[in-house]
Amino acid sequence: MEQFLAFGVVGLSTAAIYAVIGSGLVLTYTTTGVFNFAHGATGMLAAFAYWQLTGGWGLPAPVALAIVLLVLAPVFGLLLERFVLRDAQALGDAQRLVITVALLSGFIAVARWIWDPNEARPLSPFFVDRPPIRIGPAVVTWHQALTMVVAVAVAAGLWALLYRTRTGAEMRATVDDRALVGLTGADPVRANRVAWMLGTQLAAIGGILIAPTVALDAQMLSLLIVSAYASAIFGRLRSLPLTFFGAVVVGCTESYLTGYLPQNDFLPGLRLAAPALLLFAVLLLFPHRRLRGRDRKLIQVPVPPVRGTAVFAVCIVAGGLFLATTLGDEQAITYGSMFALGIVALSYVPLTGYAGQVSLCQFSIAGIGAVVWAQLGANGEVWALGATVLVSAVVGALIALPALRLSGVYLALGTAAFTIVLDRWIFTLPSFELFGVRIGLFQQGSVEMAGPRLLGFQADETREIMVLAAVVLALAVLGVAALRRGAFGRRLIALRDSEAAYATLGGNLLLAKLMVFSLSAGLAGLGGALYGMHLRSVTAENFNLVAGLPIFLIAVIGGLGRVGNGVFSGASFVGPQVLVSVAPWTQNPIALLTALVGIGISRHPDGVLPMMRAGWEPLGRNRTALTALLGLVAAGWLLHFAELINGWTFFVALLVGARIVQSHATRREAAPAAEPEVPVEWWGVRRPWRAEDGEVLGRAVAG
Repeated sequence: MEQFLAFGVVGLSTAAIYAVIGSGLVLTYTTTGVFNFAHGATGMLAAFAYWQLTGGWGLPAPVALAIVLLVLAPVFGLLLERFVLRDAQALGDAQRLVITVALLSGFIAVARWIWDPNEARPLSPFFVDRPPIRIGPAVVTWHQALTMVVAVAVAAGLWALLYRTRTGAEMRATVDDRALVGLTGADPVRANRVAWMLGTQLAAIGGILIAPTVALDAQMLSLLIVSAYASAIFGRLRSLPLTFFGAVVVGCTESYLTGYLPQNDFLPGLRLAAPALLLFAVLLLFPHRRLRGRDRKLIQVPVPPVRGTAVFAVCIVAGGLFLATTLGDEQAITYGSMFALGIVALSYVPLTGYAGQVSLCQFSIAGIGAVVWAQLGANGEVWALGATVLVSAVVGALIALPALRLSGVYLALGTAAFTIVLDRWIFTLPSFELFGVRIGLFQQGSVEMAGPRLLGFQADETREIMVLAAVVLALAVLGVAALRRGAFGRRLIALRDSEAAYATLGGNLLLAKLMVFSLSAGLAGLGGALYGMHLRSVTAENFNLVAGLPIFLIAVIGGLGRVGNGVFSGASFVGPQVLVSVAPWTQNPIALLTALVGIGISRHPDGVLPMMRAGWEPLGRNRTALTALLGLVAAGWLLHFAELINGWTFFVALLVGARIVQSHATRREAAPAAEPEVPVEWWGVRRPWRAEDGEVLGRAVAG
């Protein structure tokens, strides 16, 4: 009994933290309609700032708390509301999701940039020098007691604010009808500003309270808040009492699993994954109201032309061969993964670009593909690639089943929870036997990856795998383009436009979602297998949620409806490695830059690929310029092959030459053509009538 009470106290103190953080999440969502995926990362930044003030600069704890909670947190929330999240309210679900995911990635990059993750930063609990409080057989530390008192105070304060003040009435009214609130003389912008300031303060309180009990790590603290997400979903993103109840359920579940879970090699990860499992279960079991501000400003997804797609596919293969023959060994290892990662990024096109299903687990499915290939293709068996695609597709189908019930933010939360379950539990399992078959995942370490054996030839060198990945990416591009041109592609577009209308007109929602999730998961698994072959050895960390966020953001930046997104995403992901290899300190600034671009491009859902295509299309239409560019490539390749110039000189010359030729072709196309002479009697017929034509005719007649 004493042990039960002890774990109960721990669970309630943890639940208090989750309740505080979850209440801030509910407050901002119900007031603004923006579900903040970066809410936990905001608390993480507050915890680091508190450590800097106390452990780094030696300020007393009360002074540091006052600075963080009364100055830094509200100012930070105010800046977020003014420059990032205010405009996001006018966007649809997908764009708002991208903005907050970009904030999550950016905040983690900022924390790692400022505070070296390799340096330990312990935080002491509050009142650690005081003896604990004994309540019967239970022992409560002062930190735990303070946490519970803060949770009660937050609950009382929020109730008083929302139901006993004019500002609270404005905040609640803003939820129902923002325009009507403005007509009554209230200020909905002020209500939103207060909500973001309070939400940031609550995240900061939770981050500071939970930091002493865990390692002060940017990624860990940001993802620990999944537990707070689960409590917020208990409250259906609108009820604070239910949010607090959900926090108690989540916190006590974690605590009692710690105390009573059997000790073996398979279950420790279950405790870490329990909040994500609870989140997934709550999403499926609880009824949810219709999401606010659903996206009705849907962008058009163009139909890729057959000829253009074929030429593009040939260029991909040629690019793979070109890089394989020009990159050095070290450069091939660093940059050769662009085609494999491009396949993973391409999996977002049918799933999110065509069907409108937002998924954050594609990179984890790529990890499943890598594991399947490592186990079945250890000796390079080609059939194992088919098995990799099949197993990954089955996983995608399993995800599609709950997707029938989820959409928008809820689907993104569900897929994120699935990823965290894989990260914290499934991928950490040791080898086990199922139906007489020995199954090994990452074997609590790393797994070795071999290349496939094709026609008796073992593709095991980095360059060979790079070319193979380029060929597979080219075939995948052709397939995804053909999908868009076919009947199923049109059905997916209709599904994205309106699921209700699609079902009303006879469409089978279950079949459509099963097929598109399976197709995209198969692509992601194949890309993951090729990525693992390129790296030769992979771990579970290569495929966790944080590792996959940059791929998702770059795919959004490129444009999720474009088949060229795979090449763009792969090249954009590995391209900055040139700078990182020269200056390693630039890794975090580059990650931050990706997040900033993701925030900006979300307001232009077409992405940058249409703009890039418009800029380079004149070159394709100008045969002279295109021939000059191909000649430049051939000449440079021959000089490099003859070892007269090195690779860097070749690439710089190629980039400069391509830009010059492209600019020339654009100027030639933009130059106005000489207007043909039109007889005077046809003025106003064969060409528009001009203002000066009357004067010209008058002088001619007078003469």
